[in-house]
Parts: sequence; C-alpha cells; structure tokens
Amino acid sequence: MLRRISILLLFGFLSVATQAQADAVDRFFTAYEDDPSFSVVYVSPKMFQMIAKVSGEEVEDELLDVINDLRGLKILTTETNSMAVYQDAKAKLNTSDYEVLLTAREEGQDVRFFTKTTGDVVNELLLLVGGSDQFVLMSFVGNLDLNKIAKLAGKLDIEGAEYLDNLQN
Repeated sequence: MLRRISILLLFGFLSVATQAQADAVDRFFTAYEDDPSFSVVYVSPKMFQMIAKVSGEEVEDELLDVINDLRGLKILTTETNSMAVYQDAKAKLNTSDYEVLLTAREEGQDVRFFTKTTGDVVNELLLLVGGSDQFVLMSFVGNLDLNKIAKLAGKLDIEGAEYLDNLQN
C-alpha cells in the first residue's frame, strides 16, 4: 500500500514539474506576444484538428500524421535586441528539464534543440536561436516524430523553420 502511494505521489510531482515548465514557455511567450517588434505564431490544438479534418487529399499522408499528433505550436521571433531576448529566454526557461538534442553555433547564431520525452515518445520539441540579428523560440507539443516535424517545417513558410532542417541533417 505504501509503495502504491509513493508511486502516485511520484507521478503527481512529475506532472506538476512538467506543467511548471510548460507554464514557463507559455509565460515567456505571453510576455512578448503583444510587443510589435516580435513576430508571433500560435496554432492551437483545435486548429490542428480542423486542418486534419479539412485537408483530406490536399496534404500528404505523412504530414497528416504529424498534424494529427500535434497539440500546439508556438513561434516567437524578433530581430530587435535579439541577443538580450535570447539571454532572457535561457534564464527563464529551465532547459535542464529537457534533453539536449542538438547544439550548434554558426555565423554568430547559437542554435539549441531540446526535447522532453516520456519513454520513447517526444512530447515537446523546443528550439532556441539567439544571435546578434535574430531570436527564435519555437515549441512543438504533442506526440512527435522528429523526422516528420522536420519535413512539416520544410512545407511551412514560417520564419525560423529553416533551423529545423538541422534535425534531418
């Protein structure tokens, strides 16, 4: 009986910790979404459901699989004070809750991919890019296949999506 209670408490603490990090991404996004110097994209779970229902033949089956498994997408970009915003993001987002997937520095840009997993399932893909000329925060939430996400990003004309090409490479 004590073991069952311990397991339930452990799952309770894990879900609170997971929710706290999701809240940190949401709070960071919310803090800048009304700032006119930022480009903002938010795609709700409902929108993904609608796309999946309406798209039919217009969307490749593989991309439809990705859309069905997504629960949300948030993108925040700016070219104004981008390095300061990047440092703010690194300070406010507890990336220790994530596994580092990829880190790269090229042409004055720091590019960092993080994943949050449960078992073999990727629940969140977080991209942070910072440099002297651009900041990008991109958060995909759902049951994710990283190869499919990279292909989806290639089909989307969204600023910052070009960094997802690194996932395939």
